[in-house]
Amino acid sequence: MKTKRTVSWVAFFGVAAVLAWGPEYFKQADEGEASVAVVATPGNSKTVAAQPAAAAGKNPVVIKDLSPAGDLFAARSWKAAPVLASVTEQPVNLNPVAQAPSVPPMPFQFIGKLNDRTDLQVFLQNGEKIYVVRKGDVIDDTWRIEGISDVELSFVYLPLHLSQTLSVGSTQ
Repeated sequence: MKTKRTVSWVAFFGVAAVLAWGPEYFKQADEGEASVAVVATPGNSKTVAAQPAAAAGKNPVVIKDLSPAGDLFAARSWKAAPVLASVTEQPVNLNPVAQAPSVPPMPFQFIGKLNDRTDLQVFLQNGEKIYVVRKGDVIDDTWRIEGISDVELSFVYLPLHLSQTLSVGSTQ
């Protein structure tokens, strides 16, 4: 086993040595003639590389420009380029339609009324709050009681000065 391993290592190093020294051996035969290298730069100007003076009189060897033509690190993909969506603009309405302000729905419910000989009191409910109101009272700085009759109660919505009525009973 040990002999087989040794032979394989010797063979490996032998092949590696032939590959390393082989091109040098064949290259030495061509070194007899020296050449002048001409480099083409991107500006299409040719310059003669510095060589010994003895080699300057011989035919120059042209070295091709191997610089890349494009971007080496450009992103490349097999996928098709995405198509951008087109955007259509809607015209902006500079004159918005202004809605006329309106009175909100009546927040009060009629519970009952108390008729004394001197004045008439009405009991109203808004959520869990109960109000006892008379003519001229203001509720929450937004509603004012304008009048109380046997049939209806008239309010004025103070922010817009618009009136509303609430039924408080029947004529019978």
